[in-house]
Amino acid sequence: MLAHKLARSLNTRSASSSWMRYLNACCSNGSNAGCSRSSGSDFKSQQGPVTATTIIATRPFSGKSWIPDCSMDTHIVHGGVSPDEKTGAILTPVYMSTTFVQESVAKYLDKGYSYSRTNNPTVKMLEEKVAKIENGYDSICVSTGMAATSSCINAFMKAGDHCVITNCSYGGTNRICREQFVPLGMTFSFVDFTDPKTVEAAIQPNTKLIFSESPTNPTLTLADLDAISEIAQRHGILHVCDSTFATPYICRPLDHGCDLTIQSLTKYYDGLNIGTGGALVAKTPELYQRIKLVQNMHGNIMSPMTAFLMLQTMKTMGLRVRQQSASAMKIATFLEGHPKVSRVVYPGLASHPQKELADRQHRDGLHGGMLWFDVKGDPIKLMDSIKRPWTLCENLGASESIITACAVMTHANMIREDRLKVGITDGFIRISVGIEDADDLIRGLDEALGQL
Repeated sequence: MLAHKLARSLNTRSASSSWMRYLNACCSNGSNAGCSRSSGSDFKSQQGPVTATTIIATRPFSGKSWIPDCSMDTHIVHGGVSPDEKTGAILTPVYMSTTFVQESVAKYLDKGYSYSRTNNPTVKMLEEKVAKIENGYDSICVSTGMAATSSCINAFMKAGDHCVITNCSYGGTNRICREQFVPLGMTFSFVDFTDPKTVEAAIQPNTKLIFSESPTNPTLTLADLDAISEIAQRHGILHVCDSTFATPYICRPLDHGCDLTIQSLTKYYDGLNIGTGGALVAKTPELYQRIKLVQNMHGNIMSPMTAFLMLQTMKTMGLRVRQQSASAMKIATFLEGHPKVSRVVYPGLASHPQKELADRQHRDGLHGGMLWFDVKGDPIKLMDSIKRPWTLCENLGASESIITACAVMTHANMIREDRLKVGITDGFIRISVGIEDADDLIRGLDEALGQL
């Protein structure tokens, strides 16, 4: 089935042997290439399905051994990172080097690295750690979440191909499909992903990709990833899910049958408004080879310094997501009873139309830090009058709580008719709950709403 999917998606021969030397020579912390992963076929024959867990488990790091079966919270902190072999430094070093000296032609790439556009030890460590947490084979880390999205479509679609995509996605995703890929000869069906039957009905003979987003930005509708993945597998189509809002701490799409996961690392992985980044995580060696080739051809890379910072900030993702989820639930409950609010949507509320799916698909009863409400009154006045600790800006997932009027900010590039069709009204207010005291955040909202 995988071979059939790739044949449909790529219609091309596999990468050259020289390129495969780049792929197979990578390993973390700048250690010798001989300690990198075996080939995909070796893993399949010897250890079953290839995941980041099997990769990390078989890599012979120096130092003390690990206890078995560590939890996700432990993996988020350590994630296969070992002290530097030469110095004992607990953090992966920042390798700010464009190129890497080769001992001889015969030993070219023996140390795993040649040129940082292709591979860099600091970035590679982040890619492996992201893959481990997402339960994938490997990943590419790129400059932004949109770079990850464009890398996915560039890797698996070409002129004449068709994609079934959610009708409510991040505004940048909608725009790049319409403004860049449609003029290149690709077609997209923007459909309601809340009903898997609607997704299947939109499949055409030339469909190569199903693109879901769960929860969606900003409407917080969910896609039944297991059901849609089953449909994709039955039709021999690749299924990618943008899971930025959920984070791997709440939902890992690859565990629900998806072939690829997109993350905007700028959001919850970073969590501190420090850097931008994106990740595209592959479930199998074959898919990874393709996205890595596309990344190298496009020069779509993350800087080593950004990768180093992400390796540190992501360690607290679990703590932040738990706090943000608890505060979001408290704020959503408050807003549901406010007279100046006509509607509140949060997957943790009993009123959410997909509450059963949210409870089934989301881990440990956590539903994230994102919610939205429709305000009775002028949304611009609310934005301009709300006091700190609320912050008016366009990011999300950070430690700081952020409030956004989507119609005039994050989704202003959507055609108004399309925006209204998916429920993004002119009074639509999106909230990204941070880690501040929930009662302080509620007091700020109550005061601003009282002025409308």
